[in-house]
Amino acid sequence: MKVALLTDCYLPRLGGIEVQTHDLAAQLRSRGHEVEVFTATVGERGERQGFVEDVDGVPVHRMAIRLPWELPVNPFAPPQVRQRLQAGGFDVAHVQMGVVSPFATDMAGVALGLGLPTAITWHCLMERSRPLFRVLGHARRWGASGAALSAVSGVAAASVQQVVGGASEVRVFPNGIDASRWSPPPAAPPAGAGGAASPIDAPGEAPIEVVAAMRFAARKRPMAVLEVAARARDLVAASTGSGPRMHLTLFGEGPERGRLERFATRHDMTDWVSMPGRVGRDQLRERYWDSDIYLTPARLEAFGIAALEARTAGLPVVARRDTGVGDFVVDGVNGLLGTDDAALARALARLLTDPELRAGITATNRSMPPEQDWPAVAALAEAEYRRAGAS
Repeated sequence: MKVALLTDCYLPRLGGIEVQTHDLAAQLRSRGHEVEVFTATVGERGERQGFVEDVDGVPVHRMAIRLPWELPVNPFAPPQVRQRLQAGGFDVAHVQMGVVSPFATDMAGVALGLGLPTAITWHCLMERSRPLFRVLGHARRWGASGAALSAVSGVAAASVQQVVGGASEVRVFPNGIDASRWSPPPAAPPAGAGGAASPIDAPGEAPIEVVAAMRFAARKRPMAVLEVAARARDLVAASTGSGPRMHLTLFGEGPERGRLERFATRHDMTDWVSMPGRVGRDQLRERYWDSDIYLTPARLEAFGIAALEARTAGLPVVARRDTGVGDFVVDGVNGLLGTDDAALARALARLLTDPELRAGITATNRSMPPEQDWPAVAALAEAEYRRAGAS
C-alpha cells in the first residue's frame, strides 16, 4: 500500500505524536509499504511552503507557513494537499489527531472528500474538548463517511466513542515500542544502584533510584512528581522512624523548570532530587536500566509512551488508574496504580519499603514484553487501513 500520514506535528519537533508518526512510517516501510508524510511543521533548516524533504528515507511534505513561534498551522494547505494526494496514487490516508489539531482536522476532510480510504487516530483524551467536538460534529461525520476511527488506548477510545456515538466503532490502535531495544540486557543487574531486593534501611546501601521523564509543562504535572515523592518519603519516615534512602531523577525540559527548581529548594529536596534536563532515548534507556521505580502522576495521559518504555526496561510503574497506562500496567503485576496523588504516594512508599514486591514486579516486567511491540502495532495499522477500505 501507499500510505499518506497526515499530522500537525512532526520531526524535528519532539513529542509523542511526532516520534510515533516517524516510527510508524519506518515500520510500515520495513513491511514493504510506501509512505509519505504531510505536516504543518517547519523543517530543521526552515523548509516550508510545500517543500518535500527526505527524513530517514520518507518523503515529508512541509506544508508549514511563517507564523509566530513556528506554530504547526496552515489554513491554506488543503488545496495543495488535495492535489498532491490525487496525483500521488495513495491507497490510504492515516490522520493523527491531538488535543488541538487544525491541520489534521482539515486533512481528514480533504482525504474523505477525495474518497480516499481514511484512518483517523486520536492521541489524546477528549475530556476537555468533548463539548466542542460534539458541537462541531467532525468525528461523527468522519465515522459516517466510512473512516476507520481509533485512539491510542482504551480510555482514549472510550472518550472518542462518547463523541461519535454508537453509529461508528472506535477501536484501540496503540502507540508502539521496540521492545528489544528497551529490554535490559541479560547481564544487567535486576535493578539500579539501590538494588530491587535491598531493604530500605540496610546500612551502607546505595539509594533506591526513582525516575520520571516528561515535558516540564503544566499539563504533564511535573510538580506532582516532586509532591508525590516528598509525600512518599514522609510516609516511609512515619512508618519506619527514618527517611528512605531514595533518589529521584526527573528528566525533561520546559516552561515549568523554574517553578520545579524553586519548589525543590524551598522544601529542602535538592540533596535527593536531580533534574538533568532532556536526554536522548539511548541515554534514557540506560538510566532506566540503572533505576528501580518509574513514577508518572499525569492525569490526561492518553497513552504514556515514557511509562511503557520504563515498564519494558523492567521498572515497576507507579501511575494513575484512569489513564492509558492501564493498558500495559496491571495493578500489582507490572506496577501499582492509584486514583489520585495521595494513592500514588502510598504506592511509591510501599515499593520503597517492600523489596520483595519491587523485585517481583521487576522480574515480571523483564520476562513479559508488552503487547505494544512494533511488529504487532504495525500489523494493527494494516488492519485499520483495510477496515477503512484500502486493499
